[in-house]
Amino acid sequence: MQEQKFSRARRDVLIGGAGALVAASVPGLARAGEAAVAPKPLPAYVAWKDPASLIMHSTSTLETRRAAFGTSVITPSEQLYIRNNLPAPDAAILNDRDNWEIGVEGVRNPRNFTLRELRTLGLETVAMVLQCSGNGRNFFPGKPSGTPWTVGAAGCVVWSGVPVRAVVEALGGTAGGVRFMTGTGGEKLPAGIDPKTVIVERSVPLEAMADALLAWEMNGTPLTLAHGGPLRLIVPGYTGVNNIKYIKRLAFTNAESDARIMSHGYRLTPPGGSGDPSQPSVQEMTIKSWINSPHPESGELRSGQLQVHGVAFGGLHGVKRVEVSVDGGKSWVDARLVGPDLGKYAWRQFALPVKLGPGTHVLASRATDTRGNVQPETRLENQGGYNNTSWADHAVKVQTV
Repeated sequence: MQEQKFSRARRDVLIGGAGALVAASVPGLARAGEAAVAPKPLPAYVAWKDPASLIMHSTSTLETRRAAFGTSVITPSEQLYIRNNLPAPDAAILNDRDNWEIGVEGVRNPRNFTLRELRTLGLETVAMVLQCSGNGRNFFPGKPSGTPWTVGAAGCVVWSGVPVRAVVEALGGTAGGVRFMTGTGGEKLPAGIDPKTVIVERSVPLEAMADALLAWEMNGTPLTLAHGGPLRLIVPGYTGVNNIKYIKRLAFTNAESDARIMSHGYRLTPPGGSGDPSQPSVQEMTIKSWINSPHPESGELRSGQLQVHGVAFGGLHGVKRVEVSVDGGKSWVDARLVGPDLGKYAWRQFALPVKLGPGTHVLASRATDTRGNVQPETRLENQGGYNNTSWADHAVKVQTV
């Protein structure tokens, strides 16, 4: 299912080449001197979330406000974004979590497990950036169809569950010749159409199994329906669509899934083209950062001493360095990595004290990972608006008085 189209009139307004949001373009924020607009009520399945921290693009797409990320490493569950390719299943599936079943195939001794049985096979916890493949789509000048995410289709959360490798070992190892790990979601499919056209089923390279989890807990509490409970496949370092919610089948295969969401969806398609299996699939994340504050959403800024802070992550690799520019990328200064290092899959906070005079300033951040890969200045143009890591797009323009 394609992401829902959004009226261009309501797309976030970009300020120059900096790609900054203005307060007038963000639902729930007011211009100076205007009364604040109450946030929209949230759909029932996410009614427990904080509406003031979220932008509701549709009932299945909610974005964290840039100003809501705060200064802590972990993103609170009530502020984390939502993106569903299909409607969430009935909440009744959470009534008996321990009897949720998943079939494991492509191993020497295939079988079904209940969640209760999985709990006996092992336990691991990982902090990880969860990010929608289209995060940053709204900075593409061509405005690709799909949710107009800026930076808020991402968060850093903690997952707990059984390592996939422990499940595979318990079943005698993978069968010969397998090259992919394929997860299939348990959403209810529409009747009367070919299931392969809508089913959420994705394949990742077999090596991704090394740190993958079958997770039943997020941020210290049982997985909610909104985030894939009672059981979700977690593939650290890979974009959100590869982290299968409501997982019912885990298969080790010698070929990628032929489901349309795999074969034609989430492909890096040239502008104007249509997705097909020959094009690169949207899978691993790469080095990326952005500044959360100061930002136009924060209101009026006074000149003088300010603290620039944001987040950086490297996908499959840790963050080594973050630089900050206050002149649109003409010059750069090393920022300090702050807060706990929760591992290579988590994001790192960075901070830099700066002194700004009155006027307009373009603030940007540029990260480098432990392999020496540097966040690029420009985006990779593609039809779906995927994998935007451009530091220029994610820069912010602020006015100080």
